[in-house]
Amino acid sequence: MRSVYIHIPFCQSICSYCDFCKILNDDVWASEYLINLEKEVIKYYDNDEVRTIYIGGGTPSCLNIANLHRLMQTIKIFKTKYLEEFTFEMNVNDITEEKMKVLKENGVNRISIGIESFNKYNLKYLNRKHTKEEIKANVELAEKYFDNVSVDLIYALPIESMSTLKKDVKEILKLNTQHISTYSLIIENNTVLGVKGVKPIDEEADYEMYKYITKKLKKKGYIHYEVSNFAKKGFESKHNLTYWDNNEYYGFGLGAAGYIDGVRYENTRSFNTYLKGEYRFNEVVLSQRETMENHIMLGLRKLKGIDIKDFFDKYNTNVQDEFNITPLIKEGLLKLEGQMLYIPENKIYIMNEILNKILK
Repeated sequence: MRSVYIHIPFCQSICSYCDFCKILNDDVWASEYLINLEKEVIKYYDNDEVRTIYIGGGTPSCLNIANLHRLMQTIKIFKTKYLEEFTFEMNVNDITEEKMKVLKENGVNRISIGIESFNKYNLKYLNRKHTKEEIKANVELAEKYFDNVSVDLIYALPIESMSTLKKDVKEILKLNTQHISTYSLIIENNTVLGVKGVKPIDEEADYEMYKYITKKLKKKGYIHYEVSNFAKKGFESKHNLTYWDNNEYYGFGLGAAGYIDGVRYENTRSFNTYLKGEYRFNEVVLSQRETMENHIMLGLRKLKGIDIKDFFDKYNTNVQDEFNITPLIKEGLLKLEGQMLYIPENKIYIMNEILNKILK
């Protein structure tokens, strides 16, 4: 079984930090886009069973009701007899009773809400359009229909103090949702913040915020199962685990990426090109070495790490023979317990440095 990611690039406004493939929403353009999305699915879908579906963006929740129904018609192409998780991303101010009903009726069983912050100055800095009051009311509305709700928090803004972060963490814990994703703000070149030359906060301050978040969420019973993700038991994101377990998935839509039959591919980011039916921009057939490296880089994002027996079964070689593992175990940067190889939680923040040492 495989997973499916579908990208909806439309947004009502452009967030200052976002470097994902996106354009301002237009109902006519969206309708045209969805027609071509269905054509792409028909062209590339192998008619196999689908285990998880994730609709992201952009802002898929900005679609009007007619286009939302159109999207759901495309979803019906997939074989979903064994579907375990169907996630739909939403902005806070798009959550309405009508949209909740449409999603519920069409098999969505998980909602991911981009809260980002409760602080009005943070929200303005990020160009998010909702308020603290809307967050509480609309998360409650989502929970009226769905018992698996995830929320996102962005921290380490250049204007943010530790005091502001603590208030955000307190408020997000009050929501008591099943899943929380927390992301340190990254200043990308092709974003509003990047163009303005904004610099990130220093690493020490970022790390202190990370430690505080981790401590507070774990204290409230959330399992820290991936670098940036926390869940109540049994509510870990099955779709995202597809990525971190280096399993295959389809990527459909503008700018989407996928991994099918040993080929990693990227779709075009040009809206006009996509509407011409020219979907794929780049395809790369991975060597076994590249696949093993991806297995390491993705798998060690998980707090439980990678199964070395599974690694051997997949590649017919020991991970210790292929990569710089043993010296890092001696240094305490990696741990091997039973057949699980992982980065200790107190070192996960420097994961990228550790991965560079493993792959050198």
